[in-house]
Amino acid sequence: MRHEDLETTMDALDDLLDSERAALLKGQLDDVSRLHSRKEALIDALNGFEFEDRGSLSGLQGKVERNQALLDSALDGVRSVARRLAAIRRVRQSLDTYDSFGKKRSVDLSTGGSLEKRA
Repeated sequence: MRHEDLETTMDALDDLLDSERAALLKGQLDDVSRLHSRKEALIDALNGFEFEDRGSLSGLQGKVERNQALLDSALDGVRSVARRLAAIRRVRQSLDTYDSFGKKRSVDLSTGGSLEKRA
């Protein structure tokens, strides 16, 4: 493959990684998802080239690693939110209390009944 094709592919991946980073920093996970297939295609294209010096890829590798760290952090945040929402749902369904002896009791709140408010 031609050297110009290699440069074009590397430039395209570099630009995409910058766009991915911006989306990650803004929390635009839909954009990150949309960019993913293009990123894979560019990386696959790079794998098809012959390299005399792999050092020319070090800048791209650094950006890939940086973005992966940001993506890992974003996923940790999403998991944390999911755990918190699950805990809130559990609280809405039952209430844990302790009696005077320190024994834990769960009160089921999801009996389908309704509360009546009186003034």
